[in-house]
Amino acid sequence: MRIASAQFSALPGDVTANVATMASFVREAAASGARLTVFAELTVTGYELGLLTASPELWMSGPDDPRLTPVREACRQTGTAAVVNCASQGRLVSFVYGTDGSPVTTYAKRRLFEGEREVFEAGTAPGRFILDGVRIALATCFDNHFPELAEEAVADGCGLWLASSLYGVGGGEEERATVYPGLAKGFGFPVVLANHVGPAGAWTGCGRSAVWDADGGVLAEAPADGPGLAVADVPVIRTS
Repeated sequence: MRIASAQFSALPGDVTANVATMASFVREAAASGARLTVFAELTVTGYELGLLTASPELWMSGPDDPRLTPVREACRQTGTAAVVNCASQGRLVSFVYGTDGSPVTTYAKRRLFEGEREVFEAGTAPGRFILDGVRIALATCFDNHFPELAEEAVADGCGLWLASSLYGVGGGEEERATVYPGLAKGFGFPVVLANHVGPAGAWTGCGRSAVWDADGGVLAEAPADGPGLAVADVPVIRTS
């Protein structure tokens, strides 16, 4: 299965512009043969906890929120899927849209990080969906630091791990470079990371969105200093 991880500098609070950029990335990824495009944490609004607290209109009403229609249309027109991360109904969520643009599942981040706990309610259930016969697990940033969540995914028969995250320059670069290949090698499934690049709230995203194989080897990596896609053919085990 060919997977794409997309990164760009989200404009703070500009849902229309960010969603348009995401729709463009879905089309670009599809043109390269990708079946699925994954976006970083809170890409719809930017990682802007203060804005989200002060501006309730920046929260999505749900996966059918009309402001997300451009991404859904891009999925429908290209016959590909997408993972879109945003704020919705009190939680920090990933909406998955299928190859016809319809909502497939919603995952709410289970392990909130520092200031997020003042803004969001933690999710309680694992995120799973099936694409092309592959059972896929969803995770958001700090989730990836808790091995028990990956253990659940293995027990559930998942063959692919998708992470929407934010890692910044400095310490985040080392975390990015160790946590994700460690997950892949430790649990035996390919891992896809979508990261921010450039300004992202209090951080500066370090980019390098990437795809790792089940041995922890890098299959594709986006640049550290600008927007782009990491696209790779990922060997996966189909469950249905």
